[in-house]
Amino acid sequence: MSDPVTFIHLTDLHVGNTAVQDDHLFSDTTTTLRRILADIKTLVPQPKFIVASGDLTNRGDQGSYENLKSIVAESGLDMPVLYALGNHDRRDGFYPAMLGRTDNVDAPYDHAEVIAGIHVIVLDSSVPDKVGGSFEPGQLDWLKAELENHAALPKLLVMHHAPALDTHNPTMEWESLSYADTEALRQAVAGKTVLGILSGHIHYDRVSNWYGIPAVVGIGQHAATDVLWLHEGLRMLEGAAFAIGTVRPSGLTITFAPQAATRRELHSFTFSGMAEMLKKYEADTAVAAAE
Repeated sequence: MSDPVTFIHLTDLHVGNTAVQDDHLFSDTTTTLRRILADIKTLVPQPKFIVASGDLTNRGDQGSYENLKSIVAESGLDMPVLYALGNHDRRDGFYPAMLGRTDNVDAPYDHAEVIAGIHVIVLDSSVPDKVGGSFEPGQLDWLKAELENHAALPKLLVMHHAPALDTHNPTMEWESLSYADTEALRQAVAGKTVLGILSGHIHYDRVSNWYGIPAVVGIGQHAATDVLWLHEGLRMLEGAAFAIGTVRPSGLTITFAPQAATRRELHSFTFSGMAEMLKKYEADTAVAAAE
């Protein structure tokens, strides 16, 4: 690869179903996504592809995915969009609406594609009705086999839950890939040419050097976590951004493109109520799936 290759990283779109009232949707994500896609259309040169690293919708129902599909189609962007699934997504809603698939709709959505000399590998880290991420049996075997494909090409991994950075506090495992699968992933990618890992989930921009690999988390398009309040709990502010990735022979560069925002509070809770919050989220998710 000689010329730079640019791409877009979206995450936590949380697109809603306009026909359904959703008390867990804290901002107008449909308008935000339309505005961001319009911004992307102005970029010169145009990016080669878009990756969307999970929480594509807020409820995971087919109507929400149909709304997402319509928004992307109406944008007029002429580039591939590669989707990953997150904890707000549901496979039985995603597959029929986005891919027209009605069989084996409980299977993880793992897929890969070579675009502009980059081997993009997308992993499904979602666990039905759970907040934290992990892999199902067979997914890491698939990943190891895929990493052997196109051996000369640089790899870009996409998954909703980033690898865990700290593994000493089991009460916080919900905010990342499980500790066990984080270690298994480390072993799987060791010695491979991985440009970076693109994720979301925690709603703030963060870049880490994870065993020599850039692990990039995006703020997303729903709400912004107040990082100054993390010692107390989670405080969600008005805020959104997307990222522009550039791949050069020297490696990966990520440039964050924030949207204008007042940073007003949308929702908050303290860590003392975390266990109750997680139970309520998982219960509400199960109810929404049954509707």
